[in-house]
Amino acid sequence: MGADKVNIEAGWKEVLRDEFEKPYFDRIRQFLKTELGQGKKIYPPGPKIFNAFDSTPFDKVKAVVIGQDPYHGPGQAMGLSFSVPRDVRPPPSLNNIYKELKSDLGIDHPGHGDLTAWTRQGVFLLNAILTVEHKKAGSHRKIGWEQFTDAVIKKLSEKRETLVFLLWGRFARSKVSLIDQSKHFVLESPHPSPLAGNAFLGNRHFSKTNQILKEHSMSEIDWRLN
Repeated sequence: MGADKVNIEAGWKEVLRDEFEKPYFDRIRQFLKTELGQGKKIYPPGPKIFNAFDSTPFDKVKAVVIGQDPYHGPGQAMGLSFSVPRDVRPPPSLNNIYKELKSDLGIDHPGHGDLTAWTRQGVFLLNAILTVEHKKAGSHRKIGWEQFTDAVIKKLSEKRETLVFLLWGRFARSKVSLIDQSKHFVLESPHPSPLAGNAFLGNRHFSKTNQILKEHSMSEIDWRLN
């Protein structure tokens, strides 16, 4: 499958053109096509698979939040790491993100879980694995998505400067080797999941991100979501 057949934001399409031409990417497409043909439910829905890319064009990225794979319950996944649609109850990890927002910047829980407003300000909410089967966490872990998203992180590292990478949890932190820390900033912490013993709380990553942006004469992110 050529790059021209991939429906993704134009800037990303150009940057990732070589990846879309590689055999592994065609294998991803064929796998998903086969699974859907067998009647399996795949999340997020097709038009939302590249939502993170469409929401935050390549040249607009300021900060990168790396998640693992999409939520696997009905109606939850929307192609943005940690985010759920407004009519879906925020999961525990997202509630802990909101707790940190409150203690760090005094921002109240917005009453929903939709993080789209961040993406419009340059926060790239990337899941390392872009699809999942209904009720089967991690089910698409080995179909090729990580090769693709590792390439995405490398392209950001190579072609952009002064990005803030927020790596939450062991999985996200494993991607640090893909980032050139001589020209980018990396903030690491435990995962926001309560299963991590709430060790995420207190990292102050939201104010730290804005401080870095401010010091480099870039507009800060308004983390409010109301």
